[in-house]
Amino acid sequence: MKLNLLARNLAAAWLLLGGLVGAQAQTKSYTIGLVAKSQGNPVFQAARVGAQDAAKELGQKYGVTIKIDWRTPNEEDAQKQADAIEQLVLSGANGIAVSCSDANKLTDAINSAVKNGVPVATFDSDAPASKRFVTFGVDDLQCGEQVMNELAKAMGGKGVVAILAGNQNAPNLQKRVQGVRNAAKKFPGIKIRDAYYHKETPADAAAKVEQVMQANPDITGWAMIGGWPLFTDHALKWPAGTVKCVSVDALPAQLGYLRSGHVQILLAQQVYEWGYRSTEHLINKIHLHKDPAAVRDISQLVPVTKENVDEFAKNWEKWLPK
Repeated sequence: MKLNLLARNLAAAWLLLGGLVGAQAQTKSYTIGLVAKSQGNPVFQAARVGAQDAAKELGQKYGVTIKIDWRTPNEEDAQKQADAIEQLVLSGANGIAVSCSDANKLTDAINSAVKNGVPVATFDSDAPASKRFVTFGVDDLQCGEQVMNELAKAMGGKGVVAILAGNQNAPNLQKRVQGVRNAAKKFPGIKIRDAYYHKETPADAAAKVEQVMQANPDITGWAMIGGWPLFTDHALKWPAGTVKCVSVDALPAQLGYLRSGHVQILLAQQVYEWGYRSTEHLINKIHLHKDPAAVRDISQLVPVTKENVDEFAKNWEKWLPK
């Protein structure tokens, strides 16, 4: 009887110990830092929701707690992004995802994080010389080419084109501009007037478009490698259809320009996936110890036209924070 009692006690102790170990495994937690370019831009708000959804779904899948620590500056500021990366490392973040406003300014911060044992993923805008282990986003050269190909089609292969180019220091935008220029060479009737840079705010972008149009009234097409001016109302002053326009992104405010005929096609980036996939890559690495199949995880652009605009608009009900 004493042996049976001892055996039962030992069994109970092992069960208790197993339960405690199991509970510890269940409550394992990770913090993922998310450093986008700017707070107010809806594409980064969608990325934040994507990251939060991934944290919830992957947490349930693996029995862990995943917290998203949002450390994004109010307005674009690469130095503030670098500071945020440093602060995340000091605060004990397990991984970091960043969209780089200026690769040169962020490379050292990324490398320092990696040196301190914190893996870094980039999304949307890369720092290719850094030690980040994966980057998720469009192929920017192909993105620019696709914008120009669609614009040339809308313009009937002839006319004068202006490129709206955003932040001159952002490597992803530099590549998109090059892609537009490369594709334009295929169309002898198309002339590129110039690429026009500006602060990535809707007001600055809209002012730049108006300024350029006043100085160059012969422009008949706009290749917008980002949709910045279309985040405001009445940014395009010309009568619908008289100047053709193709833009990257398909945010709610932009969809109105598509419906009115001021924009011929929008090429939507998978902005929700920026956050979701980055979080997934980081959890794969830090929890499963699994590296991505390739350093570059390429996402495709989604064409949005008058025919599918209403269906596409439903995505934003999920993508924007409630």
